[in-house]
Amino acid sequence: MPNPVVHFEIGCRDRAKTAGFYSALFDWSIEEQGPAHNISTGGAIAGHITALGHEPQHYTMFYVEVDDVAASLRKAESLGAKTVVPPVTLPGAGMFAWFADPDGNTIGLLKRKA
Repeated sequence: MPNPVVHFEIGCRDRAKTAGFYSALFDWSIEEQGPAHNISTGGAIAGHITALGHEPQHYTMFYVEVDDVAASLRKAESLGAKTVVPPVTLPGAGMFAWFADPDGNTIGLLKRKA
């Protein structure tokens, strides 16, 4: 079975302004929650808006669900990818990592906590 796209992220400088834009444009329900604004699109894939406070300031990213973030990152590297963010544990939520594919596109890997 293929690994599904399960989440997306929009990076920005001003979370409130960006949340207002996407809420008005697509009628998404967006709520501030800690360091991010969570997005409910009404569809199967939810997302969030975040301001990292450092580069990259502006980006869009999708996350692919995997069984093992570190193993998937090693496989991506063996196929020519480069690690951008090594595996990071999200307390109570799972683990994620970012890699750049051979063309430089950044993709997220996500293992949600069971």
